[in-house]
Amino acid sequence: MDVLTLAQLPDAARMVAAGQMVAVPTPRWYMLCARAADPAAINAVFRAKQRPTAKPLLLLLDSPATAEALFVLSGDARLLADGLWPGDLALRLPWRPSTETVTAVGSPALVGCPDGILGRLVTLAGEPLAAAVCSISTPAAGEKDHPALTAGQVAAFERTTGARIAAVVDGGICPQGRHMTIVDCPAGAAARLQREGTVHARAVEAALAPPGGPHVG
Repeated sequence: MDVLTLAQLPDAARMVAAGQMVAVPTPRWYMLCARAADPAAINAVFRAKQRPTAKPLLLLLDSPATAEALFVLSGDARLLADGLWPGDLALRLPWRPSTETVTAVGSPALVGCPDGILGRLVTLAGEPLAAAVCSISTPAAGEKDHPALTAGQVAAFERTTGARIAAVVDGGICPQGRHMTIVDCPAGAAARLQREGTVHARAVEAALAPPGGPHVG
């Protein structure tokens, strides 16, 4: 496994384009990333994590416009995307009927538009990526199997699992160690906070507040 600097992020994008899996830091933890359209690369992520294929991966997009092209966005979904993307918010979205779905990310899909280093990788890749936390997944995970917060922990994961990670982008220590916030956004219905994480529930409420609504001091 190669250890890349932040300046070598384009090299990581080229590895992804070639069908390889890379690990990239976020404020939360390191994420395993692969081309969403490449079944072999996606299967490598499932194998590395010992993750049941029935447990979908996260789909990463470069912009709300790409989400609009692939998914049915309710009014609430648009408000959340406008207010909190790019960032650590994931929206559960139904695919457009005319769109070819990606089985590995499920239907409805869990969709993110990340910022920071991970967002730069998605932009450099020029296509949607599938991602998952760099850790063994439940139910296979043991008490000591925690998400990787450093490049060294990614290397330890690689040695333990034989995951065949092509490279890790060393971004230092990930300080938050928490999940993304997830909001379910069904078509034609109100959005529902499914899991609070790094994006606070009050931030979700603020994004959903109608323009010109009452200000609470």
